[in-house]
Amino acid sequence: MALKALDIYKLLPKKNCKECGVPTCLTFAMKLASGKADLDLCPYLDETARSMLGASTRPPIRKVKVGVGERSFTIGDETVFYRHEKTFYHQPGIVFSITDEMDEASIRAVVERVRDEKLTRVGADLVINGIAVVHTAADPAAYGRAVAVIEELADLPEVLITTDPVALEAALVLCGGFRPLIASATADNYQAFAALAKKYGCPLAISAPDLAAMKDLVGKVTAAGVENLVLDLAPASPGAFIVTSSLVRQQSLARTVPELGYPVLYNTCKSSSPDAAIVAGILKYAGVIVTAPLSKAETFAALTLRQNIYTDPQKPIQMNPGLYRIGSPGTDAPVLMTVNFSLTFFTLQGYLEGTRMPCFMLVVDTEGQSVLTAIAAGKLNETLVRDSIKKFDVESQVTHRKVIIPGYASPLSGAIEDASGWKVLVGPRDAAEIGEYLEKEWKA
Repeated sequence: MALKALDIYKLLPKKNCKECGVPTCLTFAMKLASGKADLDLCPYLDETARSMLGASTRPPIRKVKVGVGERSFTIGDETVFYRHEKTFYHQPGIVFSITDEMDEASIRAVVERVRDEKLTRVGADLVINGIAVVHTAADPAAYGRAVAVIEELADLPEVLITTDPVALEAALVLCGGFRPLIASATADNYQAFAALAKKYGCPLAISAPDLAAMKDLVGKVTAAGVENLVLDLAPASPGAFIVTSSLVRQQSLARTVPELGYPVLYNTCKSSSPDAAIVAGILKYAGVIVTAPLSKAETFAALTLRQNIYTDPQKPIQMNPGLYRIGSPGTDAPVLMTVNFSLTFFTLQGYLEGTRMPCFMLVVDTEGQSVLTAIAAGKLNETLVRDSIKKFDVESQVTHRKVIIPGYASPLSGAIEDASGWKVLVGPRDAAEIGEYLEKEWKA
């Protein structure tokens, strides 16, 4: 179980040397208890205290990085069971699978799609994270040839799925320096796999028939010198994955079975219900999800779900306040005021782009709240609009002094006019009607 700050404080040397960068040992103990400081910062801990504190203060789920460079992704290091308790931090890496029996053209098509395809949603570019290479050919050299095609085309994280150490080394010779995830070591091959993972500095997935065997295998692999592990649960169905993954998460967070405190891999290619398996993986704690290449619609659905689940539920997605341009607006272009709630922003932006009328969007800071919520909370008021007009120098961009406000903000129209000196026009309540509104009502 995790120690409380006072328990940790009792084990510290209490030299008040400030070597760790915090004012007192008590402050350091509080930071250790909350996971905001590293035990290695204190140079005076004896080995007994370090051993006792190490298991208690390290993250309950180890952080593991897959790949290198811009497209690398980090998994693990989670702290809650339910996202409403705090938030989930490291979204699962979704990787498309290929096999070493596919022809080069087919491999290239999948790799180029993962490399180039993206969905831009609420200001973020959503992508599939990498490629899983499955060894199915009789010739181990074929595995290396498949990996070579990927290396030629893209700098993408890879998951190397094989049970053959010879095939694995043929691949690692080509990509081992780029930290692929090796999947998966078993009780039969873990010594060879652990040696290769250690040699190339790669994270290693391990697989066992049940959690008791998994715990035992973790001990053997870590004793062999490999610390960055991922648990391949190999469930029989999406339902089985939910049960097992939830149990791993619970025991990891409670530190009752610290040997299970690692991210989870879910290979959905083996499922008879792959769509359900992907959803289960996103919702229930998978760190890496392997899937056969999805259609574009299925891909975007999975990426959207992942983004929604890994958004902080206690913090609205918000845009930076400012003056945004739609097209190339001139000095007679309309100015439309809106709030910085991202869904409102992108909805209005989309409809304005559809009108093909150049204009300005004045985005005011309502702390990510929608129009109605911001008005009710007192976040959207005449003072904010007046100050935003001045702060973002709207007066220098247009010759007129007219601002269009959302229809739901109509009760503020008079107060905004008095505070800002600008004429206020009340726009429609539904953003879908903005094109018709501008065509009929806008005159500079």
